[in-house]
Amino acid sequence: MDCRLIGVPLQIGAGQLGCEMGPSALRIAGLKSSLEDLGHSVIDVGNITPAPLRDFAHPNAAVHHLSETVAWTEALAEIAYRESHNAMPIFLGGDHAISAGSVTGVARRAAELDRPLFVLWLDAHTDYHTLETTRTGNLHGTPVAYYSGRKGFEGYFPEVKNPVDPANICMIGIRSVDPAESAALKETGVTIHDMRMIDEHGVAVLLRAFLERVVAANGLLHVSLDVDFLDPSIAPAVGTTVPGGATFREAHLVMEMLCDSGLVSSLDLVELNPFLDERGRTARLMVDLTASLMGKRVMDRPTRAG
Repeated sequence: MDCRLIGVPLQIGAGQLGCEMGPSALRIAGLKSSLEDLGHSVIDVGNITPAPLRDFAHPNAAVHHLSETVAWTEALAEIAYRESHNAMPIFLGGDHAISAGSVTGVARRAAELDRPLFVLWLDAHTDYHTLETTRTGNLHGTPVAYYSGRKGFEGYFPEVKNPVDPANICMIGIRSVDPAESAALKETGVTIHDMRMIDEHGVAVLLRAFLERVVAANGLLHVSLDVDFLDPSIAPAVGTTVPGGATFREAHLVMEMLCDSGLVSSLDLVELNPFLDERGRTARLMVDLTASLMGKRVMDRPTRAG
C-alpha cells in the first residue's frame, strides 16, 4: 500500500502541553521503517502548518485557542483530501482535535468516490461536545460532533459539506462521558461500546459486527486511535489517563482484525504526549499497533530478552 505520513503538531486542543512532540516521537520510534519492512511504500510529507489565523471570540468563555484550532482544521482538511488520492494517509498527532480536519478531508474524498465513510473511534472519550456545551473549553473534546454535522460550530469552523452519518460511527473503549455528551448521543445513531461491553462480549464480537456493516455498504473506513483507548499501565504517555482501558492483547486483536478486513483507508494516531512517556514506551507501542494494522502478525514478533 502507498502510505503518506502527515505530521500534525497540534496541542492547543488539549489541556496539557506536549502533544506537539507526538509526530516526532512516532517517527523516532520507527514508524516509517516498520511499515516499509512490511512491504509498504511510505512517503513522509512532513509536518503541516495551519492556515492564516482569523480572530474569533465565542460566547462560551471556557473555549480557548479557537482561532488557532480553526486554522489547523482548515489546513488539515485540504491536505487530508489531497493525500488520500490513491494512498492511505496516516495522521500523526497532536491531540484529538486533529480529527476535525482529517475526517472531514477524507469524507470529501469518500463522497467524490460515491462511497460512505465509516469511522472507528478507539478512545476513552466520545468527544461529542460543541463549542456551547464544552465546560473545559478543550477542543479535542469536539471533533466527532463537528465532523458528523452536529449544530454548534457555524460561523467559526468550516462548513461540513460531507458530514459522516452518525450511524456510520462506532466507538470502542469508551469509559468517560460528560452528561451533556451522553444526552446528545442518545439522539443519534452512533454505536457506543464501553469497556463493560468489551468485558461482557469481547472486543472481537463487537468489532466484527461493525466491520460487516462497512462491507455491506461498500464503505471506506477511517480509524482514529487515541492513546487513552489503551490502559495507562501499558500506555502512560497521555494527558487524559482513564483507568480500565484496552489491554495489550485486546488492542493488537483490534488491529489485526482491521488488517484482515482490508477496509481501512486512513488512520489517526493521536494524544501521544512524549513528555509523559517512559523512555519511549508508549510511542513504540503505537508504532507496533500500527504495524499490526498494516500486516504484522503474532508469528512475526521476536521474543524479547529479559
